[in-house]
Amino acid sequence: MNLLITTLLITTALSVLLALVSFWLPQMNPDVEKLSPYECGFDPLGSARLPFSLRFFLIAILFLLFDLEIALLLPLPWGMQLMSPSYTFMWASSVVVLLTLGLIYEWIQGGLEWAE
Repeated sequence: MNLLITTLLITTALSVLLALVSFWLPQMNPDVEKLSPYECGFDPLGSARLPFSLRFFLIAILFLLFDLEIALLLPLPWGMQLMSPSYTFMWASSVVVLLTLGLIYEWIQGGLEWAE
């Protein structure tokens, strides 16, 4: 118990010390050049508050969803070494089927159409 309290005290003190050093150490001298938006060396041509394409957002969300599928299926080779690999295969297949049904639904609804 004493070791746990000591460890928590040291980590808390170190975190507070590093936060204070990072707050007080940098020299902040803002000027016009530092505060201006940077667009590849050019002066900004328009407002940065342009409307964002909802279709692009939906495609990005679908990409993240199917990228997450890969992360969910990565432990599958290790799961095959369990006592009942069929149980692991059933869960992996259910994830793939669920995502495939979601993809078919998006396709039918026209969510994957980039141009109208």
